Amino acid sequence: MTVITRETRETRVRVEIGAGSGEGTIDTSVRFLDHMLATFARYAGLELSVTARGDLPHHLIEDTAIAIGAALEQFRPAGIVRYGERTIPMDDALVHACIDLGGRPFYRGPLPSTLYDHWMRSFADHARATVHLRVLRGRDRHHVVEAAFKALGLAVRDALVASGAIMSTKGTVQWDDRVSAGER
Repeated sequence: MTVITRETRETRVRVEIGAGSGEGTIDTSVRFLDHMLATFARYAGLELSVTARGDLPHHLIEDTAIAIGAALEQFRPAGIVRYGERTIPMDDALVHACIDLGGRPFYRGPLPSTLYDHWMRSFADHARATVHLRVLRGRDRHHVVEAAFKALGLAVRDALVASGAIMSTKGTVQWDDRVSAGER
C-alpha cells in the first residue's frame, strides 16, 4: 500500500493506493468527486482510500488529482505492460482513454467540464503518465465525465498488468526527485 499526504494552506489530502478488488473509502466532501474516484478505483481494480478537505472545490479537485497521481506513480511496479486503452459507452456518451505509465507526463483532452479536465491533467502530470481522452459522443456532461473516469480506470488496470519485462528500449529510467518532491 502506498500512502501520500499533501497539505497546503488550501487543502489537506491523504491517499492510500494498492492492488485489490476496486474497493475503498472516498471522502472529499464533494459528492460528484467522491463518485468519480470510487468509479475510477472500481474500474482500475485498485484499493483506494481518499480523505480530503479544502477551501474551494477547484483546489480540492486539483490537489486530490495531484495526490492520486503521485501515489499511482510511487505504487507502479517495474515490469508492467505500461500501456492501456479502453472505450466506454454510457448512455449518450462514448469516451476513449489511452494511457502510458512510462514516466512521460502529458495530457490531451478535453472533457466538457473544466474542473474534471483539470483533474485529468493534474493526475497525468503527477502520475508521470501520458493520458489521451477522446469524447467521441455525448451531450450530458455527467455521462461524459463518468465515462472518462471509467475508461481511464480500465486503461490503468490494463497498463498495470505484469509483463515480466521492461517495456522500453531505454530500459529502466531513473529519476532524481530532490527538486520535484517539494512540488507534490
